[in-house]
Amino acid sequence: MAQDRPHAPELLRAIREFLAADVLPKLEGRTQFHLKVAINSLAILERETTNAATADAAELARLKALLGRDGSLPELNAELARQLRAGLRDETDAALMAHLRATIADKIAISNPKWR
Repeated sequence: MAQDRPHAPELLRAIREFLAADVLPKLEGRTQFHLKVAINSLAILERETTNAATADAAELARLKALLGRDGSLPELNAELARQLRAGLRDETDAALMAHLRATIADKIAISNPKWR
């Protein structure tokens, strides 16, 4: 992230707010719908730039504890997937289910914070 302001989330918010307040009311029909989709996409990007690193770090810490080993997030997710496919873990594993719930909650909170 750049050290100078405005930071990426601030830029995304400014663009999103401008489009919603100044451009959207002047449009109608299909173009208005597509602009609403674009505005929602900017909001997701804004939340990603603000929250994704924290969510990824929490997911990585949970995976390390769950699997009892070190590695990168992609490596540990691949190992968890391998264990699930091999039948080594399933829904009766409370630690697994807690990890999956927390990971899904973090991802949904970024894509749609109104889900709760």
